[in-house]
Amino acid sequence: MRVESFDWDRIRIFRAVAELGSMSAAAEKLGGSVPTISRRISELETALRTELVKRSSRGIDLTDAGRMLLRHANLMADIVSAAHDDVCDSDTANEGPVHLVTGDGLGPYWLARRIPQFLVSYPGIELTLTVSDRPPDLLNNEADIAIQFEPPSRSELIGRRMGVIHYLCFASTGYLDLHGTPTSLTDFHHHRCLLHEGYVNQSEHWADGAFLARQLIPFSLITNSSATLIACCRAGGGIAILPSYIGAAYPELVPLALPEVASIQFWMTYTERVRRIPRGQVVVEWLRKAFDPAESDWFRANLTRPENPLAAK
Repeated sequence: MRVESFDWDRIRIFRAVAELGSMSAAAEKLGGSVPTISRRISELETALRTELVKRSSRGIDLTDAGRMLLRHANLMADIVSAAHDDVCDSDTANEGPVHLVTGDGLGPYWLARRIPQFLVSYPGIELTLTVSDRPPDLLNNEADIAIQFEPPSRSELIGRRMGVIHYLCFASTGYLDLHGTPTSLTDFHHHRCLLHEGYVNQSEHWADGAFLARQLIPFSLITNSSATLIACCRAGGGIAILPSYIGAAYPELVPLALPEVASIQFWMTYTERVRRIPRGQVVVEWLRKAFDPAESDWFRANLTRPENPLAAK
């Protein structure tokens, strides 16, 4: 296939099929029919004179040639997107939309309090903050930047390790007055324990004592909402496992004098396109400063504890 007759639409369809793993999923995403998707893939294979996918009842698998083409297709998509943004932004530096995806904790309880000052400094940037436990597909433009608990698995993505989140036990003074204070992680038999759903499957990050406690003690509440977890804890519902930085947002919650439950590294991930455009650079730098361990003790490798109001009594 000569460059002059290169058909980007076929490559776009192939990329969707390869990423989603099936013709029907690609058809649903692109708004076409399965026969049309299949025909376009066959046309691409004919033009390139090589087999790109192997069809089966389970879906499709890429051949070696298909995997090679997918790598090039991802790079091409990023270049096309970067060219579009460069041209559109040529007269409007630091203006335009940026879509950021974070988890249920860092976005609402750490970044949200810093957004007003960011908007004052960069009024032309339209910041979208989406809270999701599922990392977005940045290469398919589901978002521009992601804060996630795993390094990027794709070589086309840029990943920056930001720091470590430390998880501690918190409770309200009312709860502790009624039920007493546990003296060890395994001393939870008479306590109500509250946990975020996202932590349940993170056992590889749990401290040994905390993992033992998790195996022995049933949790009274498991929720996928940090707001629910914090509200229940503040109302005396039990002992909640929360990031250490929550102590800065809710000083009425008492951080218990127990070993940390878990420590989890997190990354900022984005594409080369985001790195190239001015507004992308602005948001990346803002995020870097927001989580800088030198500025924010909570994200250092070594645990920094919030002040315990009971210690002064």
